[in-house]
Amino acid sequence: MKKILFLLTASVAIISCSKVKDGEYLITGTATGIENGKTIILQGQDPTTKMAVSLDTVKVENGKFEIKGKVKEPAFHTLIVQGANGPIPFILETGEITVTVDKDSIHKSKISGTYNNDEYVKFNEDMTKTQKSLVDFQKKNTQKMQQAQQAQDTATINGLMKQYMTLQTEVQENSKKKYLAYAETHPKAFISALIIQSMINDPSTDIKKAEGLYNSLDESLKNSSPGKEIKTKLGQMKNPAVGASAAPVGSPK
Repeated sequence: MKKILFLLTASVAIISCSKVKDGEYLITGTATGIENGKTIILQGQDPTTKMAVSLDTVKVENGKFEIKGKVKEPAFHTLIVQGANGPIPFILETGEITVTVDKDSIHKSKISGTYNNDEYVKFNEDMTKTQKSLVDFQKKNTQKMQQAQQAQDTATINGLMKQYMTLQTEVQENSKKKYLAYAETHPKAFISALIIQSMINDPSTDIKKAEGLYNSLDESLKNSSPGKEIKTKLGQMKNPAVGASAAPVGSPK
């Protein structure tokens, strides 16, 4: 009995340690080497115009920063670090999100702490491996291509382009397989909804397959903005006449 009470007490203690409630987020950042007073901007997207909008701005103090607020559903956002050479993309969602800024190589900054951000990191790592052969080919042959262009060596240029296109097609096919496999095995991941959303915009997509993936999504994702857009688009694709705009009065019949 004492053991059960101890476990219950421990569970309550763990839950109470959380600094956020449902629908809230807390971004805790480490910005080693970045001067005090430098700004960090949390940037989102206007749902209507799709333009970037600044949601919050904080300053670095002793290599640290913190941003907190409320969020309705997962969505991609970025952190803009003053003086950095690019944004830090991440998924804003309920929970405690940890950011470690790499001031010298901003794309190497690390995001962790919540399910979707941890999944986003792993997904990116997997896709980087899939696309490595294409990146390696570019690095290996950039100088050779430049020399061929300067010498107007069309045979070498055409040969390199042919190899690149073949490799690119292979990488694209493997990437598509990776996307599909991920969506099939991660019904609770926000990335899966985005993958399905991308699928239905591809004319070559198997609609039944896309619909099956959508149906397997967690309810929270079905009720998200991407989930609602997928449902609407699937309905239009299955019933093209539904939602079609009526002919204006006086138009030819």
